[in-house]
Amino acid sequence: MSEEATRSRVLVVGATGRLGGSLVRASLAAGHPTFALVRPHHFALPDNIPFKSLAAAAATLLKGSLEDYPSLLQAVRQVDVVICAVPTKHALEQKPLVRAIKEAACVKRFIPAEFGVDHTKIKISDMDHGFYEKKAEIRRLIESEDIPHTYVYCNFLMRYLLPSLVQPGLDAPPRDEFMIFGGGNTKGIFVEESDVAKFTVCTIEDPRTINKSLYLRPPGNVYSLNELAGLWETKIKKRLKKIHITEEQLLKNIHDAPFPLKMDLIFIYSAFVKGDHTYFEIDSITEGTQLYPRVKYTTVSEYLDTLV
Repeated sequence: MSEEATRSRVLVVGATGRLGGSLVRASLAAGHPTFALVRPHHFALPDNIPFKSLAAAAATLLKGSLEDYPSLLQAVRQVDVVICAVPTKHALEQKPLVRAIKEAACVKRFIPAEFGVDHTKIKISDMDHGFYEKKAEIRRLIESEDIPHTYVYCNFLMRYLLPSLVQPGLDAPPRDEFMIFGGGNTKGIFVEESDVAKFTVCTIEDPRTINKSLYLRPPGNVYSLNELAGLWETKIKKRLKKIHITEEQLLKNIHDAPFPLKMDLIFIYSAFVKGDHTYFEIDSITEGTQLYPRVKYTTVSEYLDTLV
């Protein structure tokens, strides 16, 4: 029997998104026969970039969607592992996927669209406008149905907030002034998308991660705002004027801000004031870089080098 024949067959749902595409490529790179669930309209436009990228990567493209249960069930029945990467706003659309996994009875691991922050740890109760409740509902459903699972928590993807160095309203890092929220010493975590995918794929056949949470806290990616400011000053060889925003002022700004700026400020408050990424301890058997030390990842410093 060939090595590929013994590898878990993987289905990625949400494969045309950025994280989903990274998951497909990481799965294929690890030698897994990899299937991508792709909406019918993408097949009608084969020249669109996400579709071409998946086809070029040699993924098996399956026509279907979360809204088309027969196509969903047919796709799930072909695989051993299902990974879902739909955006949080669509998290509840995973309900039929959970049903299909239960009915197919062949999936040995489901990795749902958790990623982000562990919503069981957040300390910003009732401030998130229902953002985390969608994920919590899916998690309860998975566990009530006794579906084997792994939850992956990467906190912030690097493409979110880091391009502006956590300066809301900016599209690029600051060159003159730097806002520091709260005391500036509480640390947040950023992980590059393709690295999240690589660590996720490592769990597929790892019995240590079944029915567990995998946290990503790469040592080179855990930074406070004071540390980010200092790192950026070193790279641009210039001192920035620091503007300190108190917790009280930040809460007022959140209250007054329109969407989507309001949510950016809420997530900044969660990570860099309340410490929701880092206030709790994790051990070596639940932290990705310790479980999989051979996985190379992009550090915050390396990412900022691309912005200088």
